[in-house]
Amino acid sequence: MPRFEDELRKLEEAVEKLESGDLSLEEALEAFEEGMKAAKACEEILDRARTRVRKLVEGEEGFRLEILDEGQGRSS
Repeated sequence: MPRFEDELRKLEEAVEKLESGDLSLEEALEAFEEGMKAAKACEEILDRARTRVRKLVEGEEGFRLEILDEGQGRSS
């Protein structure tokens, strides 16, 4: 199973390549494709982590599930 940090690093590398402006069209397309694959992998890993946290929180007696709003970063 891929690690989030590894996939994030791949995504950052793809973005750096694209931002450099030194790529041929074919190289840019490859970098874009690599970045999209890494972004999708990151999203899937985060989704699995959210599911695990949700199950843990719901499974603990006395706790209730609080879904964080996008960009909020912490519950109020």
